[in-house]
Amino acid sequence: MTKKELSQLYYLNREIEEIQRRIAELEALATGCTVRITGLPKAQGLNDKIAEYVAEIADLKCLLDLDLKKCFFELNRLNRYINSIDDSQMRMILSLRYINGLPWEQVAASISYSLSGESVRKAHDRFLCKK
Repeated sequence: MTKKELSQLYYLNREIEEIQRRIAELEALATGCTVRITGLPKAQGLNDKIAEYVAEIADLKCLLDLDLKKCFFELNRLNRYINSIDDSQMRMILSLRYINGLPWEQVAASISYSLSGESVRKAHDRFLCKK
């Protein structure tokens, strides 16, 4: 498995966070809209902002649902791959990095006090080159 394939879960999670942020933003805009009760007729060409926000929120929620399903399948695929590795330390490195999303320094600290993030990254790179 390549580094790019291993990183897919990370990028899916970032996509999900971005969609969730956009939904929250649109929901805030939709609830912040007020209806004018002036008795005056509406001007021609004005859009119903709430309806636009609701439609976009519904579309984004569908995309979010799809990305969550992709995330679930990607997590299972990564777990199967990592569990198939014989070296327990490498399983731990890959799991901490690609499933937990930790930076190299935190991966190293979780494994051993004597390892640096750079040495763990190099061991990871050597392992992937062998595969």
